[in-house]
Amino acid sequence: MSGSLPVVVHPPSPTGGRRVRVNGEILGLAYGVSDVAEFLRRAGLDVDPMQVAVSPLIDWRGGGPEYWGPEPDAPS
Repeated sequence: MSGSLPVVVHPPSPTGGRRVRVNGEILGLAYGVSDVAEFLRRAGLDVDPMQVAVSPLIDWRGGGPEYWGPEPDAPS
């Protein structure tokens, strides 16, 4: 997998929510950890929903699982 994690949660968008990508495929826009857990379930990844925030499979970019945006410096 060329050194990258299979799951990427992208930085929050200016309007809120974060894109979730698994193995290069964007699965959708998540607004919370439960959305990420559901996307992973649909992708066939066995991640306990209670462990999503700390899973080593997930690369949280632009903030951890507690931050969902919108970006505070984004223009209105």
